[in-house]
Amino acid sequence: MTRVVVEADGGSRGNPGPAGYGAVVFDGDHRTVLAERHASIGRATNNVAEYRGLIAGLTAAAELGADEADVRMDSKLVVEQMSGRWKVKHPDMIPLAAAARDVASRFRRVEYTWIPRAENAYADRLANVAMDAAAEALVAGTDAPAAAESPVPAESSPPVPATPATPSPGWTGATGSPTRLLLLRHGQTPLSVERRYSGRGNPPLTELGRDQATAAARRIGARGGVAAVVSSPLGRTRETATAVADALDLPVTVHSGLIETDFGQWEGLTFGEAAERDPDIHRAWLGDTSVRPPGGESFDEVHARIVGVRDDLVAEFGGATVLVVSHVTPIKTFLRLALDSGPSLLYRLHLDLASLSIAEFYPDGGSSVRLVNDTSHL
Repeated sequence: MTRVVVEADGGSRGNPGPAGYGAVVFDGDHRTVLAERHASIGRATNNVAEYRGLIAGLTAAAELGADEADVRMDSKLVVEQMSGRWKVKHPDMIPLAAAARDVASRFRRVEYTWIPRAENAYADRLANVAMDAAAEALVAGTDAPAAAESPVPAESSPPVPATPATPSPGWTGATGSPTRLLLLRHGQTPLSVERRYSGRGNPPLTELGRDQATAAARRIGARGGVAAVVSSPLGRTRETATAVADALDLPVTVHSGLIETDFGQWEGLTFGEAAERDPDIHRAWLGDTSVRPPGGESFDEVHARIVGVRDDLVAEFGGATVLVVSHVTPIKTFLRLALDSGPSLLYRLHLDLASLSIAEFYPDGGSSVRLVNDTSHL
């Protein structure tokens, strides 16, 4: 035997919570299952479980005598760190990454590829079996059961029970594992101190703004379980995002669609100054989301843009938790989408600087809001 395909997954219900991993080894043609591994690991985070799945899959492949492995996972964190493109900084990840590299050193070649969750269904099912067992063990107050490890005959790969759909909170009836967006507004800038329209301009954070970013980093870093940090391209959001990303040992990915509304010729003006400059347009703009500030962008255009961003995030990080660092209008729009509400929400919802909100989007189209304008970390 020379080349095999390893697919691995891990998860945690609660993050941290009851956790487990799954891994499957296929032959080089990706047709025949050669081995399976799955195990409950008690209470842990998603990232810990993902690494444990990788280690189990590589170990199984090595035991089969393979000397080349194509590893496929839906954890971008693990794939990028094992490929050497992202640094491993989080203290919980350092020993796991070292252990994974130690196993990988037994092979002549190991390549890592990120795949969407839908393409990792076999390992995902195994991981969910393990998480079910972990949850039962924690409820019962017993230890998690040991790993299930068995080479599988080529023609008799046993079916894995489907995981029950996870219901959404409330009465929406949405099912599946949602993509959870932690929506963090940037910290204070000089323009926000003076309550001026701040759209595409690029003011830096104030000293208080940097303190707010640090406070958010402490909170979200302690929470953990974040698969990616995605930011607006503007400096105030990137600086806020970087503070949190460093606490999470993650890079910052920029998505241009998360940029603030373009206020055009109102940029840098106060509410009163804009109303005095363009009274008719300003009055109409306050009640009609299709109206643009002179030379700017309407809220309807922002809405269409954020729909695209949401779809991008769900497609790339489906079922994961993503920190989104953006501005007041995009965050309000995410919440509006999750609530399936009308445009009046934009005018009636207040969001503080460096506040945290949480919206979830389910694979069947359902959605929910778990948190709005939380500033308890400040």
